[in-house]
Amino acid sequence: MKLNHWIRQQCLPTCHARLLRQTTALLLSALLALSAGAGAADKLAPKQAAVAAAHPMAIQAGMDIMQRGGNAFDAAVAVSAALAVVEPYSSGMGGGGFFLLHRASDGFEVMIDAREKAPLAANRDMYLDADGKPQAQLALEGAKAAAIPGLPAGLAWLAQRYGRLPLREALQPAIRLAQKGFEIDERFLAMATMKLPLLRKSPEIESIFLDSGQMPKPRYRLSQPELAQTLSTLGDEGHKGFYGGHVALRLVKSVRDYGGIWQMDDLAQYHVAERAPVRFEFDGLRITTVNLPSSGGATLAQAFNILAQLPWREADAAQRSHFVVEALRRAYHDRARYLGDSDFVSVPLAELISTDYAAQRARTIKEDRATPSADLSTALAQLNQGDHTTHFSVVDTQGNRVAGTLSINGPWGAGIVAGTSGVLLNNEMDDFSMSPGVPNLYGLVGSEANAIAPGKRPLSSMSPTFVEDERGVLILGTPGGSRIISMVLLAILDHAVNADPNPERSVSAARYHHQYLPDRIEIEPEGFDAAWVDTLKSKGHEVHTVERKWGNMQAIFVDRRSGEARAANDPRGMSAWRQPGRQ
Repeated sequence: MKLNHWIRQQCLPTCHARLLRQTTALLLSALLALSAGAGAADKLAPKQAAVAAAHPMAIQAGMDIMQRGGNAFDAAVAVSAALAVVEPYSSGMGGGGFFLLHRASDGFEVMIDAREKAPLAANRDMYLDADGKPQAQLALEGAKAAAIPGLPAGLAWLAQRYGRLPLREALQPAIRLAQKGFEIDERFLAMATMKLPLLRKSPEIESIFLDSGQMPKPRYRLSQPELAQTLSTLGDEGHKGFYGGHVALRLVKSVRDYGGIWQMDDLAQYHVAERAPVRFEFDGLRITTVNLPSSGGATLAQAFNILAQLPWREADAAQRSHFVVEALRRAYHDRARYLGDSDFVSVPLAELISTDYAAQRARTIKEDRATPSADLSTALAQLNQGDHTTHFSVVDTQGNRVAGTLSINGPWGAGIVAGTSGVLLNNEMDDFSMSPGVPNLYGLVGSEANAIAPGKRPLSSMSPTFVEDERGVLILGTPGGSRIISMVLLAILDHAVNADPNPERSVSAARYHHQYLPDRIEIEPEGFDAAWVDTLKSKGHEVHTVERKWGNMQAIFVDRRSGEARAANDPRGMSAWRQPGRQ
C-alpha cells in the first residue's frame, strides 16, 4: 500500500456512492451530549454514509458494519475497536474516551463518558516523595500510572443502547485484524522507535510489538491473538466479559505483579456515564460539545463567548489571532483554576460559560497589548468557588452521527501489557494534578479541583464536537493533548468565516496555540509569514515556532441542501511521522 493511499475517506454506495479524496492522517482526541437536540425537526438526509478516521483499516471496519445493516453507533464500536488493534500507541482497550452522539429519529444527543477512573486505593499524594516533591515518572510509566480503563464499557454501552447489531458482530472486524494480523506502517515504526526503551521494559509488550526483541521491519505482519480473545470475550459477554471473570483477574494480577494498586472492585465498580453536552452559539453557529470531565466544552464555550465580545470579524489576520490568543489565555486560566470531575468537585460551569462572565473577561483585553498570564489573577472578578489520542467521525444515511475521541494518554501508555489479556494499559493518571501548579505531560497545570481521588476521572482536553447552521453539520475532533481545544476552535472559526464550507480547508489550516502557561504563542513551522509574527511580537507576545506540525483532525461535513457527506483527513497525519521524534 502506497503511503499516499494510507488514509482514505470513503462513502458507502447508498445513492451516489463515491470514493472521497485520498490523503494522509493519524489522530489524537472525545465529546458527547444528553437531551433532545435543537435540530430534531430539521433532519439531515445524507446521500452517503461517511467515516473519517486515522487508519484505513479502521475506516473499512466502520464501512463494513454499516454495509451489514449497522448504524453510525455500530460503526463507532467497529472503528474504535479496530483503532485499538492497529494504533496501539494511541488508543486501546486499556484506555478510554468520549463519544458524542446524535440520534436522527428524535434529535436526542448524549455524551458517553468512558473516561478512565483512578483506582480505589489511589490518593492525592501518591506521586510525591517524602519531601513532597513530585515524582512525575511514576505517573507516566509502569503499573501505578494506569487508571481503570473505560473503553470496553463504552463500546458495550453504545452497542446495547444505540446500535442495531449485536456487540459481537460490531467487534468482528477488530477481532479479525487482531487474530490474522496486519502489516505495520511507517507511523507504527516511528512510534515504536521513539519509545523503544519502553517497549523493552516488560516481556509481554516486547513479545507482541517487537520482532524477537528488535525493531520490526517495514511490512512486518503484527498479530495479537491474546487481544483477539479478549475482544471475543467482550463481544460474547458484554461489559462483564471485561470487568469480571478471567479477563479481570488477568488484568488485576498483572498490574499488582508490576507493583500497581488495582483491585477486583476497581473493575467491578467501573461504569460509563451519560452526560448532557455543553451547547452554545457563536456567530450563527450552534455548537454541541463535551461536558466535564472533559475541559473541552467549558473552555471552548468560554473562549468563543469572550471572542464574541471583541471586533474579531473586522480584524486582519494578525489582530484576529491576538484576540483569539487572549480569549484562550483566559479560558485556559479558568481551566486550571476550576475544572475537574464534577462528580467529585463543585464546578461553577454555568457561570464560567455565561455571556456575562465572558463580558467581564473581555473587558480586560487590550487590542494593542498582550496580557501577561501572571497578571490574570488580579485582572478579573473571581468566581464563586463551589495526548496519545485518536479521533474519528461517522455519519450514516439516516443522519445519525458520532464524534469519538479515544486515548491511552502518552505514546504506548504505561508501557505494560496486562498479562495474557493482550491489553496495553494507559498512563492517564498523569492527567490529574499531582500537585497544584505542577505541569503534566502536556504542560497543563491544575488545582485542587483536579487532584487525585479514588474513583475520580482525570480532567481531559478531548473535544469531539458538532457544529450546525443552515448550511449543514460539521462533525469534528482531533488528538493533540492540550492543543486539542485550540485546534477545534480554529477549525470552527474557519468554518464560520467562509461562506463555502470546506472540511478539507478547515482541517488543513495553519495552527497556533496558547494555553495560559507557558505564557507564549506556539505556532507551526512554515504556517505564518514574518509580518504576522512581527505584529504579534509588537503587542508583547512571545512567539515560539515548534519543530513539527501538530494534530490529526478527522471531520465530516454534511450539506443540508444536497445531502452530500464530505469527509476530510488532516494532511499532517502521515507526512509528519516521517520526522523523527514526533510526539
